[in-house]
Amino acid sequence: MQKPILPLLTAASAIGSGIVALLIIRRDSGITIEEVKRFNVVFTGILLEALPFVLLGVILSAILQVFVSDRLIRRLMPRHPLLAVTVAGLLGILFPLCECGMIPVVRRLIRKGMPAYAGIVYILAGPVVNPVVFISTWTAFSGTPQMAFARVGLAFAVATLTGLMLWKLLKSDPLKVDLASLYASLPEQVNQPAQSRGKEVQSAVLHASDEFFDMGKYLVMGAVLAALFQTTVSRAFLEELGGNQLLSHLFLMGLAFLLSLCSTSDAFVAASFSGSFENGALLAFLVFGPMIDLKSTLLLLASFRTRVVLGIIGLAATLALSGSWLLEAIYLP
Repeated sequence: MQKPILPLLTAASAIGSGIVALLIIRRDSGITIEEVKRFNVVFTGILLEALPFVLLGVILSAILQVFVSDRLIRRLMPRHPLLAVTVAGLLGILFPLCECGMIPVVRRLIRKGMPAYAGIVYILAGPVVNPVVFISTWTAFSGTPQMAFARVGLAFAVATLTGLMLWKLLKSDPLKVDLASLYASLPEQVNQPAQSRGKEVQSAVLHASDEFFDMGKYLVMGAVLAALFQTTVSRAFLEELGGNQLLSHLFLMGLAFLLSLCSTSDAFVAASFSGSFENGALLAFLVFGPMIDLKSTLLLLASFRTRVVLGIIGLAATLALSGSWLLEAIYLP
């Protein structure tokens, strides 16, 4: 139980150092106490919004580790790549986790035999292709219900196309090599004598603890960066960019990346920009942001090789941009 202490102390030291640095910057640059308070509120909100999903994700990951065999995962997953990515793209309907909770679950599933390209499809599609997000989008855009259908449809298309491309491109294990040491400490259950219920629960708790602190430090760093952006960029500057179609799409995708909003609440933020940006740009914000944002990128980098993460980001961004532009022309009002 001593292993989580070091990452916990590291995260606490980082938060403390950040607070001290912010106070020094405030003293030297004239930042008001209200701005510091706003940063604290935004940072705490992002952290509290994401932590339950990370915790849920590592609990599910621990259950998979201790109670679900590799053989069962391989048997349940379709062998045909097209069927595999389709099933993975629709998993969010049954297991509606946000990207923070999905990443630890998916990396466990990949270690247990799920094809890597299918796991990545679930990471991309799951935060959007689920009933909770559909209802929140429908509510936020009550005057334009097409946005809810376009969001879910485009997210599914982007995720499945990305998965099929990765099926062709991935030639080796995309997970980081150093994850092997994390998983090697917890034995698989296949072909091993049955453990007592108490030992199984203890093994699951130890696994969840290790993985929570492994993922948590990246979440804290992402929350700090996202909070800094939200408290330093003015709303007036955002609205100046709405006039150029391509620039507005790219800007709102970048904004979604930096804001790192939860997919269940970002529709209301997007709706607040509807007077300044066209629906196509808002759709790009709603599709790309839940798939790839600042905190999820750090979590992906903690699990997958850097070149794989960059490839995922590039494919998702290109497909989200082109798809939102096309839907703006032929479907959205």
